[in-house]
Parts: sequence; C-alpha cells; structure tokens
Amino acid sequence: MLKWKRSLTVLAMTALLGTMAACGDGGTNNNAKSSAEPASTNTADKGAPSNEPVKLRIMWWGSQPRHEATLAALDLYTKNNPNVTFEPEYSGMDGYLDKLSTQAAASNAPDIIQLDPGWTPDWMSRNQLAELAPEVDVSKFDEKLLAGGQLDGKQYAVPLGSVAFGMVYDKAAMDKLGIANPTNGWTWDDFFALAKESKAKLPSGQYFTLDYAGNYFMYSAYQYAKGKGQVITDDGHFNVDQAAYLEWTKKFEELRKEGLVPPADVNASDKENDPQMDLMAAGKVLFRYSFSNNLGTWDSIKPGAYALVTMPRAEEAGGWLKPSMYLSVSKNSKHAEEAKKFINWFVNDQEAGKILQTFRGLPANKDISTSLEANMSDLDKVGLELLRATEKDGQTWSAGAGGWTNFIDKDWVLVRDQLSFGKVTPEKAFEQLKEAAQSYEK
Repeated sequence: MLKWKRSLTVLAMTALLGTMAACGDGGTNNNAKSSAEPASTNTADKGAPSNEPVKLRIMWWGSQPRHEATLAALDLYTKNNPNVTFEPEYSGMDGYLDKLSTQAAASNAPDIIQLDPGWTPDWMSRNQLAELAPEVDVSKFDEKLLAGGQLDGKQYAVPLGSVAFGMVYDKAAMDKLGIANPTNGWTWDDFFALAKESKAKLPSGQYFTLDYAGNYFMYSAYQYAKGKGQVITDDGHFNVDQAAYLEWTKKFEELRKEGLVPPADVNASDKENDPQMDLMAAGKVLFRYSFSNNLGTWDSIKPGAYALVTMPRAEEAGGWLKPSMYLSVSKNSKHAEEAKKFINWFVNDQEAGKILQTFRGLPANKDISTSLEANMSDLDKVGLELLRATEKDGQTWSAGAGGWTNFIDKDWVLVRDQLSFGKVTPEKAFEQLKEAAQSYEK
C-alpha cells in the first residue's frame, strides 16, 4: 500500500509532467483570494444550483505553476458563472494535511478539497466526503483511477490525473562532473554502483542522493522491486519484509559513512519543491524521487538542467502508476451542489483542461488527455515518456487499508529520523516499526 505523503508530491515541483505524491509536489506557501470578492452567503441550501451569489472555499497544495493555473481556471469559471466566486486556500505540501484535518474536525473544511490518494480511505470511512454522483460525470475516466475514490459502490472523490513514480536527476551537474546518466529500466544494483562511482567526482558539499534509508515511499519501491509486495496489505496487515528492509537500510548506512548522502541535519532541512530549501534545487544532491508530471516545475528553477528516469527495478519493477490526487466535496459544505457542478466542469471541460494542462498529472479524463498530448511541450513529453515506460510492467498502486495514516506519517517518520541521525540500528528500526504496527492491525 502506498499512502502518499503529503506532498506531492507528488509530488511536485510540478510542471514536472504531470506534477510525487506525494504524491508529491510542493511550492511556495501562499494564501490568496480570487479577484472577485462579492458578498458571501451561507443561505444556499444543498439543492440544485441557483443564481444566488455563492462563494466556494477551495483548498489545494502544489507548486507555483499549479497555483497559477488553478487560479486562472477559477477566474474562468467565475466569468462563465458570475454568481460563483472562490476563496482559495493553497500552499505547499508541508502542513497541508494537518491544517485540513483540523478544519474538518471543527466542521469547517473547505467546500472543495484536494486529497492525496493515500488519504481517501480514511476520509471516506469517516463519512467526511459527499457523494459526487450524479452531478459529476466520470464516464470518461479509467475505472482503475476511479476505484481509489469509491466506497461501497459510491464515488466520493474524482481523480485529477495519472502520474508515474520515478526519479529526477541533475543531468547538467552529472554531465559536468563526468558521471554517467541512468537509463530507463536501470536496476537498484545500478543505482548503488553509480553512487559509489560518483564518490571521487563529487565536490565537497555535494551528494549523490538524499538519505532515503527511512523513507516510506522509496523503501516501498525497493520492496516491490524485490518481489515482496506491499508494505501494508490491503486488508490491513504489516508486511515489511525483514530481509529487504535490512538490506535497504544497510546500503544507505554505507552511503552515509562514505559521505554520499547529506549529513542528518542537512538532510532534515530539505523541503521538497521549495526553491530555497529543496536540496536538489540548491545543487546539493543529484537524485531524488519525483513524479512524471514534475519536470516543468524543476525546469522553471533551472532550465534545461534536469531529466527523469524510471524508478530502479530488481526482480520486478520498482515504480508504479497512480492517481495523482483527488478532488472532493466536504460532507458539511453548505453549497454542495454548486461545488459538485464546479468539479464536473473542472475535470470534464476542454477549456479548463487547456488551462490546467498536466500540472496534476496527465488528466484522468481520456478526451482531455488525448487533446493535450497532441500539443504537449517538450518537457511534458519527457514526463509522458516516463509514464509510458512505467505502465509497461509497473506495480499496481493501492490506497490500502484505512486507518494507517498515522503509522506512515508519524511512526514511520520517527524511525526514519532515528536512522538518519544514527540513533537506532537497522535491526532495531525494523523491530520498532513492527511493534508500532500492532495497534493498527485489523
């Protein structure tokens, strides 16, 4: 089960083609209001949309290009529907889920919310989302993408795009240093060998990759590649393979000792997709995980410098395709019908698709994705190449069992930091995870 961190971002520094997970994508922290600011009303009922003035609160995370595209789409919707205006709340991934959860607990969640696919099982099981049918037409969507937003046969979240989980690397820096570029289909053995080979060429203060010893998503890719399946099963059981986990963490222990990953304090300072705090953007690391839709965002930071490659593989593929993110209506929205009407337009309108492009992945609506492919930028074509290379035999992504969010976001993160700072051995880290999982087992 791959529950995506809060990205992400996935995912992204987005304009990186489709913008992980998360994903993952981050960006500058902003909180802006749309240009139109008519009087708000709370009197609209949940019946059919009317011409009464309505202000919809909408919340999403992402990079600056995603923010700008989304705001432009909101302006267009208001132009076409003058009675509807928006109160946007947007930011990077850091802190997004905590803020949204706090609002939801107080019955004050925005009308329209962007959710990571890994969060949807919990939100649906807690009855925090409104059913989207029949107002939102999903006839042009792949059932595999829709499934993660369904519970008991009802659609509570609609996918916005499809992305591939892979890696981004600083091609310009590697070419300058004389370090060979990876190619699609490379293996984990290739990855660790390239790290060792780069040691003599890396200047002081520059590192091969982030310290991923305790990273949930990267370890998930490694366990998948080893043919050991999901880290947490769909029926809610701890499934970390001990041998694979120890092998992974000890390989990074070696990289740490050889100075090929940043020191723990530097590694901890990394903020994905933040132009000032992201260690790749700062030129301190050559590799980090990313999504197929994020190359545009990376390119906006350092034009022409970055490239994408598939997640390394072993006996099986390491990467996977997944819904980039979902859009939902809060159960307590006073304007639920207007919110659903907007979502239907957001995901199905061709004009909206032209504005939103691939900043949330290749659009899930097949007609819109097809229309965009014909006129994709060179950067988006690179992202599409990663997506196509991954879908050949990539792993099947799953939102997994509900109720494990804290295990991934808190328990796993605690062990991650202890590994990075050398406070626990790989063996002890595994035992801590296994013990923490007991309270989540079904």
